[in-house]
Amino acid sequence: MAEQASLSKLRWRCRRGMKELDLLLERFLERGYADLSEAEKGDFEALLARQDDELWDWFYQGREPDDAALGKLVRRIRENFLL
Repeated sequence: MAEQASLSKLRWRCRRGMKELDLLLERFLERGYADLSEAEKGDFEALLARQDDELWDWFYQGREPDDAALGKLVRRIRENFLL
């Protein structure tokens, strides 16, 4: 039950100011999040704390985060969940 509440909170945090980011992050949450390690799940939460313009640049403009762990996660999401 606690896991479901946690997923609900994450789903809410995936809602962004840009529809494209909403769809990408929600798709990842539904299809890829469960495969993450605990550390990577923490990285995803850190990713969700970032501003939309940063996320847009990382996912849609091909820029890389300065943080190596975030960079690895961004690449994983781009390669597997970006349509």
